[in-house]
Amino acid sequence: MALLKKFDFVDLFAGIGGMRLAFEAVGGRCVLTCEIDEAAIKTYEANFKPSYPHTYVRDIKDAKNLPKHDVLVAGFPCQPYSIAGLRKGLKDERGQVFLEIIRILKSSKPQAFLLENVKGMRSHDGGRTFEFMLQRLEDCGYYLCHETLNSSVHANIPQNRERVFVVGFRDKEMAKKFKFPEPVRLTKTIKSFISKSAAEDRYYYDSRFDCFKEIKKVVTSPETVYQWRRKYVRENKSNMCPALTANMGSGGHNVPLIRVGSKIRKLTPHECAKFQGFPKDFILPKISDSKLYHQFGNSVTVPLIERIATAMTDVM
Repeated sequence: MALLKKFDFVDLFAGIGGMRLAFEAVGGRCVLTCEIDEAAIKTYEANFKPSYPHTYVRDIKDAKNLPKHDVLVAGFPCQPYSIAGLRKGLKDERGQVFLEIIRILKSSKPQAFLLENVKGMRSHDGGRTFEFMLQRLEDCGYYLCHETLNSSVHANIPQNRERVFVVGFRDKEMAKKFKFPEPVRLTKTIKSFISKSAAEDRYYYDSRFDCFKEIKKVVTSPETVYQWRRKYVRENKSNMCPALTANMGSGGHNVPLIRVGSKIRKLTPHECAKFQGFPKDFILPKISDSKLYHQFGNSVTVPLIERIATAMTDVM
């Protein structure tokens, strides 16, 4: 059963719309967005104007009688499975939202779906959590494909961001034909993601900060992105940004640092957007930097999602 080039999809746990950007780029039309975070909604609405027949749902539990759709996409909450979180998995209330996805798949029966989460989901509880999830998805009538992909390996983005992707098809032949994107050569450098103009003063570190002595000692190369991890600086591979995290804008943890000339500063929210592959014209609303950092740390790498979306539609 062939799917037309134009198809409808629902965007669950939408965040700021990274999944939507990617699926719209391959011909999709978003008919429903589900997102509960008010700050994320502000960013989403600044970039996606209202259009018929699109609707909004805030709480996933209220997502009932969804409009007809061909594809479901969901980057559901990763904190229950991430190293940065407490890794409580399905015991965490945020982990329970997976069961809401199951409910929707059973009732709506889209032709295909894409789920995204942190790499740690595969190993959580000795792999039992992931096995449970796969079994529940299969019980919904889907044939599954799953893989761990890295933005630096599969999207030509110099960010060391590993994520687990699960793709499901109701048609067995589609699942057999589907292939995740192959690795591509990394040709882009971090310099192309760093603004050439000076950043605002609030992004720079100097002697006003107690941590500056340690930061200055370690952050010496302009060819990489470092991380301040509350008490020490982590040096990363040359020409590589570490995985951006949701907590990088608060508490002095996982703060991405760069050396620009003789000065040291953290990445700006606009630069974080670039490292996630968002387009240049993506609008950042007037909200706190901490919320913007949180949003981009929680988001997806758009070009990688677009490659997966292309691979999915190629077999549908």
